[in-house]
Amino acid sequence: MNLRTKHRGGLLVAPALAGCLLAGCDDGSRADDDGQARSAQAQEQRARQVADAWRGSAAVAVWRRGYFPTADVVQPPASGWHGRADRQAYETGNFALRGGLPAATAERGKVEWRGGDTLTRPLWGAKKAYGSFARNDSAGPRLTVTGARLGTTTVATSRGPATVPAWLFTLDGYDAPLKRVAVTASRLPESPVAPVREGAVDGLRALPGLAGTAADGRSVTVRAAHGACDDGPVVEALETDESVVLHASVKGARDGACTADLIEQDVRVGLRRPLGSRILLDAFTGRPVPSTAR
Repeated sequence: MNLRTKHRGGLLVAPALAGCLLAGCDDGSRADDDGQARSAQAQEQRARQVADAWRGSAAVAVWRRGYFPTADVVQPPASGWHGRADRQAYETGNFALRGGLPAATAERGKVEWRGGDTLTRPLWGAKKAYGSFARNDSAGPRLTVTGARLGTTTVATSRGPATVPAWLFTLDGYDAPLKRVAVTASRLPESPVAPVREGAVDGLRALPGLAGTAADGRSVTVRAAHGACDDGPVVEALETDESVVLHASVKGARDGACTADLIEQDVRVGLRRPLGSRILLDAFTGRPVPSTAR
């Protein structure tokens, strides 16, 4: 642990440290740099192991046949929010329901891709869809849902844009609806590589989920976790022709007593070329990064 003593008007230097300054002693920063380099190398090696295991595997074939959204399945009104208060209500899930919600007219819905491929998936009811984004009903800014009907929307998926059934929720004061994708994603395939044990790869952490993909596919936004005694999450990408493997860690972790907070934040990760049909994988779990529904 490095100890620093500050004194107003100057810097107090201990005799031993003064000798080091003259003789060129190592103050520990080189060791810290070496440790960080070893951690980064170990994380990249794990990412390479995951990419190699998925290449040409049966799991990739399952992935390519399924329906996996790569963007948020809750879509705000196309006209945008009227102000900061409404945006805050949406982000905190603070909604009020005025009136009833309809029942689904069918148990399954069809996913349709632009190339003509289709897939039938279970259909959510309006109440379940509403509950997925309306997590609060408390004081403060809120949005009021006055009704819903079943329609369609377009969502980015691992196989390109798809038209899917969606519940269109009417919001008080808005002409455009809030849309919630109504079909469930396919079950994630079993990974051909086992997850690592906690702490087995120095600094490597799991990713809670995928928040979205840029329209041009040149970046992805993922949810990453960190604590109260560090400088935030870092997410790097290892790109191959078949996959993009993300390895997450934190920077500036400090020793000593710390609160047990777990903080999630969105991190944008740039890619050298568009994600396209490549599978997005988590180096820690060895599995696809799951889509994060609100």
